[in-house]
Amino acid sequence: MKWLLLLSLVALSECLYKVPLVRKKSLRENLSQHGLLEDFLKKRNFNLASKYFKEAATGTATEPLENYLDMEYFGTIGIGTPPQEFTVIFDTGSSNLWVPSVYCSSPACSNHHRFNPKQSSTYQATSQTVSIAYGTGSMTGILGYDTVQVAGIADTNQIFGLSETEPGSFLYYAPFDGILGLAYPSIASSGATPVFDNMWNQGLLSQDLFSVYLSPNGQSGSVVMFGGIDSSYYTGNLNWVPLSSETYWQITVDSISMNGEAIACSGGCQAIVDTGTSLLSGPTNAIANIQSRIGATQDSNGQMVVSCSAINNLPDIVFTINGIQYPLAPSAYILQSQQGCASGFQGMNIPTGSGELWILGDVFIRQYFTVFDRGNNQVGLAPVA
Repeated sequence: MKWLLLLSLVALSECLYKVPLVRKKSLRENLSQHGLLEDFLKKRNFNLASKYFKEAATGTATEPLENYLDMEYFGTIGIGTPPQEFTVIFDTGSSNLWVPSVYCSSPACSNHHRFNPKQSSTYQATSQTVSIAYGTGSMTGILGYDTVQVAGIADTNQIFGLSETEPGSFLYYAPFDGILGLAYPSIASSGATPVFDNMWNQGLLSQDLFSVYLSPNGQSGSVVMFGGIDSSYYTGNLNWVPLSSETYWQITVDSISMNGEAIACSGGCQAIVDTGTSLLSGPTNAIANIQSRIGATQDSNGQMVVSCSAINNLPDIVFTINGIQYPLAPSAYILQSQQGCASGFQGMNIPTGSGELWILGDVFIRQYFTVFDRGNNQVGLAPVA
């Protein structure tokens, strides 16, 4: 169902709402310090089995953004009356909203903000439970209803998870509190209605879509926009790609090439556009071939490191999608930090009935402004401005 938890999002004019994605202390540094980075960089489990128009409101709401090391993107929401604030990943690779609660005694909960239903006059309890598993963590809890404030939008009667357990150490070190899923209802655990669907059903948005911009190089400005598209974030025209599955935001990739030669996905493959994954993932054999071509080798922490000088010498890696080429320059797929340079690719085999599956995470989305169009079941892509 999910893997590396990192992300962002965007949109525009009449009746569009911006949510800032705030970054905090580096998750990479915390995990590396405790010897946990290698396991965390292995994607989260992909559970394929478990997993709208009224008169629109008007107005915009913008919050300041902070981007830290291009590794984590998250924003602040409020839950309850009065609102209790939480930082959450805006995740197009899952569909549930959940936050820690006062019912949780796991170390991960004691280290984060916890929702207290008794402090909200609008909270409605249920007897339903929820359980969500990730490759490097999990949560179990109960479902409740309350008003969720998202970028100035009051999303009333929103179902969400209140965690009771968050086992393991990974969520303890996570610099965000919870997750706000933006994928399709079909993969929502316990049949919970996703936040975006609930906002659309209440007539709070002018268009049945949301957009994402992820800022690069530690810059601020990352946003998620609900209900609109802001052309100032991209150049040229949006190219629309039909979904191949209305579960995750899944599309078909024609090929992946370097110097005009197919180096992976030569006969076409499936990919998920996922703001909740920091790297660009694919089947281990295909990724191993790419790592070899860019000169990446594994270090003692399990990271695939690359010589920083390679940024000036390596060619683009081109993703052809729906007949359009989307090149990634070496400066995009090689991640630079004070510690050196690392590959932005990672290998992960995800079992599906449709062959190999790729995940176009933040490494890809930072280069391409992305529109997630629920009304037409398509994704729009354009080079960032």
